[in-house]
Amino acid sequence: MEEILAMLSELNSSVDFAAAENIMSSRLLDSIDIIELVSKLEDAFDIEIGMEYMDKENFESAQAIWEMVQEIQEG
Repeated sequence: MEEILAMLSELNSSVDFAAAENIMSSRLLDSIDIIELVSKLEDAFDIEIGMEYMDKENFESAQAIWEMVQEIQEG
């Protein structure tokens, strides 16, 4: 989880992502940021984030991102 928070902070250091609940809805990250985040997640956790996971709800909070990563790893 800490690694995800660090990645998010690199993308936008002005946001407290530990508390943010509506990252996508509030447009705290743009589409380019999400593409970069997906790449970082794939590299850091040795996973592949398929199109079935490219849903706004999976990126609304650090917790949602962490749960998505865990689900992919378990898959």
